[in-house]
Amino acid sequence: MSRTVDQLTANAGRPLLEVNDLKKHFPIKAGFFGGTTGHVYAVDGVSFNVNKGETLSLVGESGCGKSTVGKTILRLYNPTGGQVVLDGQRIDDLSEGKLRPVRRRIGVVFQDPFSSLNPRMRVRDLLAEPIRNYGLAKNSADLNERLGKLMDTVRLPRDAVERFPHEFSGGQRQRICIARALAGEPELIICDEAVSALDVSVKAQIVNLLQDLQKELGLALLFISHDLAIVEHMTHRVAVMYLGKIVEIAPKRSLFAAPKHPYTEALLSAVPVPEPGAARERIILKGDVPSPIRPPPGCRFHTRCPYAFDRCRSDEPRLQQTVTGHWAACHLHDLPASQNPLARNVAEYA
Repeated sequence: MSRTVDQLTANAGRPLLEVNDLKKHFPIKAGFFGGTTGHVYAVDGVSFNVNKGETLSLVGESGCGKSTVGKTILRLYNPTGGQVVLDGQRIDDLSEGKLRPVRRRIGVVFQDPFSSLNPRMRVRDLLAEPIRNYGLAKNSADLNERLGKLMDTVRLPRDAVERFPHEFSGGQRQRICIARALAGEPELIICDEAVSALDVSVKAQIVNLLQDLQKELGLALLFISHDLAIVEHMTHRVAVMYLGKIVEIAPKRSLFAAPKHPYTEALLSAVPVPEPGAARERIILKGDVPSPIRPPPGCRFHTRCPYAFDRCRSDEPRLQQTVTGHWAACHLHDLPASQNPLARNVAEYA
């Protein structure tokens, strides 16, 4: 069983969001009327937390299960196992009726603003729908005032509520999606690749907007992304996923300066270096990511790991704390420092 959230945080107080040993397995059907022939182990025992006012980034290459984690927390997918706890209340086992009032506490911004908005609805109606659903407006005047404040919040003109989504640029549409996520007055927003479909300059604007909103409203963010440059700029802590599991979780500075898992080390080596003439040793992983239908035994990364040894092929590593607040699932940390190739990563920070 994975480590519990209490073991994975050094922060005092109760986290806003706690995810304990979360699993989501998709059944594989044989034909239209056939039975189940296997499962896709998209998320297979994930634990982490998000504190109030904090940004936790969930990173990893495509297909690792990070978006499925977000959708399972939102109950767009029902979990196969594990627990999701929001501010002390378990929500993964709530009925639809009991879940409804809880939903407004979690907003979501999806990847593609072009497909996230109904093209036949004006912005007014798109934003008014969650406000009406949760009974947040007393009357029409109150609704109009709320709509105006939402547009102010995302830095768009108030009269833009009368326009349709196709009349906006991609960045403006994503601002509308953020406004819709804020309409229910949430405490947590899940950003699922929220800037990956945008141009570079627009990405920066949206990231800066999210940071401003976090400070103004005290929001917690679960930022799901594969763009490590963006993650380094905006996050407080980082959780790294590989093939349905978290392999490392740490404060941003600790993880970027001294990764404690070979997969994280390889990921960071691929991040472009902005300084002219700066060099970074690129780590090229061999082979492809194994199938989530039949994950390899032992460490799931051992088929591509340059440091794998016999134990990696049979025993599944557990998350263990290497330095304060920095957790990694790797057998290398059970070896003497002289035999651990990751020991060269400095663990002391100014």
